[in-house]
Amino acid sequence: MSMNLPNKLTILRVILIPFFVFFMLAPYFEGYGNYIAVAIFIIASFTDFLDGYLARRDNLVTNFGKFMDPLADKLLVCAALICLIETGQLPAWVVVIIISREFIISGFRLIASDNGVVIAASYWGKFKTVSQMLMVIVLILNIDHIVFAVLGTALMWIAVALTVISLVDYVVKNKDVLKDQK
Repeated sequence: MSMNLPNKLTILRVILIPFFVFFMLAPYFEGYGNYIAVAIFIIASFTDFLDGYLARRDNLVTNFGKFMDPLADKLLVCAALICLIETGQLPAWVVVIIISREFIISGFRLIASDNGVVIAASYWGKFKTVSQMLMVIVLILNIDHIVFAVLGTALMWIAVALTVISLVDYVVKNKDVLKDQK
């Protein structure tokens, strides 16, 4: 079986994660490792947009892509969030909220899938992802200026709020998935 371009981009995103973590945390790149890490993160984040766009445009949506694309996104964002705890730039409670939401939604999707139901991503989920990615980029850049400090804090609170809102929206819209299990 040959792999289509959107699926290759998803695999590339997963492959970029260890390189991102290396440049984020390795002590060898003092002063510029975070710039390499943010470049990798932006490239990986762009592949998220691009693979979905190409899959829909060219009718290349596959079961592999439906499974791996959201998993690759979660791995990328979670790796970045955990690195930001390590660097002292993000409180652990923020990461716990964000990762908990991802586990809850994954559980819902598993139950739905077991019942033959496909749950589409919502706009709240897309806004949540964009806010998290912007927060990660600003925090990784770690520019020592009041504007960036305020922006980083604002993006953190926006990401937390959208994480919770998207979770509530998801649960409310899909609560029937939990009823009458096999």
